[in-house]
Amino acid sequence: MTHATPSLDLGYSFCPNDTFIFYALAHGRVPAPMPVREVLEDVQTLNDWAREGRLPITKISYRAYFEVMDQYVALRAGGALGRGVGPLIVAREQLGDLNGKLVASPGSLTTAEMLLRVRHPDVRVVRMRYDEVMPAVARGEVDAGLIIHESRFTFHEYGLVRLVDLGAWWEGETGLPLPLGAILVRRDLPRATQWALNEAVRASLEYAYAHPQEPKGYIRQHALEMSDDVMQAHIDLYVNDFSLDVGAEGERAVRELYRRAVQAGVARASDRPLFVERP
Repeated sequence: MTHATPSLDLGYSFCPNDTFIFYALAHGRVPAPMPVREVLEDVQTLNDWAREGRLPITKISYRAYFEVMDQYVALRAGGALGRGVGPLIVAREQLGDLNGKLVASPGSLTTAEMLLRVRHPDVRVVRMRYDEVMPAVARGEVDAGLIIHESRFTFHEYGLVRLVDLGAWWEGETGLPLPLGAILVRRDLPRATQWALNEAVRASLEYAYAHPQEPKGYIRQHALEMSDDVMQAHIDLYVNDFSLDVGAEGERAVRELYRRAVQAGVARASDRPLFVERP
């Protein structure tokens, strides 16, 4: 009798940066400690699922990671950090003071909303899926919108103007890149497996860099009516050296974001390691 090799459910988003990074791993192009099965969802859903501990390995916003650190630890590879990558606040016209205004947010556990609340503590927030934010602003249902992902390239198409670049604000405040998303594995997995998954994610990205044409059909399949130019701009912006390894500067940025989350009362202090360690 033969037994099927156990697999791990791997959660990531439909966004081009994620499908680019995980194409090779999801399609068996690179070695992994065990097969993985792709589970594609929007980031807010993945954030919510992480609270339940549903997936053994998953994409998550750094803001949400700080709430599930008892169950998960971040990989060093596969994440989204960088400069010029931050969320934007957009509106139909320049508004001046945002305090008291109604702002559409892509989710309570997004890094974007955390930055919004630190920068503008008195805004009123209504939450919706990230791709619904700009249409809601354009229809006048909200005063402004907090946009992430490819929306930073397309908000002009909705007749909207940029009010605040929260990434530029963060960089000016800290001098550090902005941590947006991480790849988490469950802490109850053996350390050797955690590290092997880290290396598999890194190898998956290296494969995509070495064979840039091969993942394009897979990326296009999930790109939500995005043009090819926007799809590539999204990858170029959000996939970088920090995606191969968070590095010392990336670690400092994550620790600073965590410190501010604790200071703002939206995360509990913990002495658990933030990243997987080589066994």
